[in-house]
Order: sequence, then C-alpha cells, then structure tokens
Amino acid sequence: MGRGKFKGKPTGRRQFSTPEEMLAGTSARPRTFKQAEAKEEEEEERSEEESGEESEEESESKSAWLYFCLFKKRKGTQGVIEIENPNLVKPKTLKARDVDIEKTTELSRREREEIEKQKAHERYMRMQEQGKTEQARKDLDRLALIRQQRAEAAKKREEEKAAKEQKKVEARK
Repeated sequence: MGRGKFKGKPTGRRQFSTPEEMLAGTSARPRTFKQAEAKEEEEEERSEEESGEESEEESESKSAWLYFCLFKKRKGTQGVIEIENPNLVKPKTLKARDVDIEKTTELSRREREEIEKQKAHERYMRMQEQGKTEQARKDLDRLALIRQQRAEAAKKREEEKAAKEQKKVEARK
C-alpha cells in the first residue's frame, strides 16, 4: 500500500570510500585501476626477468604505453571487441613540416562530377549569352517578335491619338 509522496528510505546517496578502504581493497568501487596496476607490475617483473639489463627509460616508456592502451577511451564497441579490419581507414596525421604543398590531392568521384557539372553549366551560360545555343536563338526570335509587336502597337496608338486630335480640331472649327 502506498505511503504517500515520500519514499520510506533515502535512495541515491553517494558513498565515498576512504583512502584506508581503497588501500585495504574493501572499497565498494570498481577495481579496474588496481587490476591494471597489477597487470602492469606483473609484466614489468616478467620483462625484468627476461632482460636484466633493460634501461629505466625503456621500462618507463613501456609502462606509459601499457597505461595508455588499458585506459584509452574507445568509442562504441571498440572497447568490447578487438577487431582487425583491413578496410578500416586509419586517420593519417601529418605534421606541418611534412606536408607537401606542391602535391595535388586526388578528388573523389563525386567532387570531380560536381566540378565538371559546374564547368559545363558555366560553358552553357557563356554560349547562351553569345546566342549560340538553340534556346538562345529561340529566345532571341521571340524577343524580336515581341519588339516588333510592341512597335506596331505603339505606331497604332500614335495614329489613333493623331486621329482624335484631328477630330477635336475639326470639331472646334
């Protein structure tokens, strides 16, 4: 049966572990960091047994690399499944000094088609302005016909106006 608005016991409290609990290993927090450290130490011991004369720099770089591999944040299912996809394109990072300015990059098919389409359109528009395309010829013929009709209409209006004025002049006499 419901007791009302509030819950019987407080939920969602944060539990912080003390440094003593963390050292003792009795903490309720996940132990992934400790497991990673343990793996790292085991690998260091193995590598020391195999090659006793390894320098400190190499061991430090190896431990840094192991840390990076273990705690690198991965997206999606990359952390769950280790894949070796030959088709996967890995991003190539180039430094500024390694970039070849003179080298031309190849365009993708879509980019090439887009550029060709733009050039063809520009060519067509230039031909259109010069009146060399069929559509331009039709437009120019239509325009000439319209100009001729307008000129005839204007001439007719002038004649009608002149005729009206002639009638007014005759009516006054």
